[in-house]
Amino acid sequence: MKTRKGNALWVIIVLIVIVLLGVLWVAGIYNKIVSLDESVNKTVSEIDNQLQRRADLIPNLISTVKGYMEHEKEIFVSIADARQMMITAKSMGEKIQANGQLQSALGRLFAIAENYPDLKANETFLNLMDELSGTENRIAVARKRYNGSLEKYNISVRTFPGVMIARFFNFQIKEDYFKAPEAAKEVPKVVFDK
Repeated sequence: MKTRKGNALWVIIVLIVIVLLGVLWVAGIYNKIVSLDESVNKTVSEIDNQLQRRADLIPNLISTVKGYMEHEKEIFVSIADARQMMITAKSMGEKIQANGQLQSALGRLFAIAENYPDLKANETFLNLMDELSGTENRIAVARKRYNGSLEKYNISVRTFPGVMIARFFNFQIKEDYFKAPEAAKEVPKVVFDK
């Protein structure tokens, strides 16, 4: 009798240990996915901070440039519209689209600014351009971090065993990678003056 009770006790202890190890294993994978998800959210916040910084610089840039470019009202409207889209964007997809439009509008502004030598010599304009350039670099770094953390997260929820835990706890694949806008993929035409 003592042997059966002793064997049953060992079986129960082994089963409890196996269940505990299984729970710890699931908890570890779950915690990893949560950590990676939070990393993605953190990098989204970094991008938002830099996009807001750029959006805050734009009104100063516009007011500096307006005095020189009285006949270029269309560019100011497109920049204002793109800035508003950037500020009101909710999803990452909307932010990516607004960012592309704002970059395009600012690119046109800088191209037009080339026709105004007094503007290019204006110290306020040059300082704002430096600030904007620094912000663009920060945005690029934040986008790279975001894409990297998004990749790690997506790998963890798509590979075994994480895929089982992700499905059970309803973690979804995130597909909004920051990519270059279509216009950036076109080869620029270089024309040399003779």
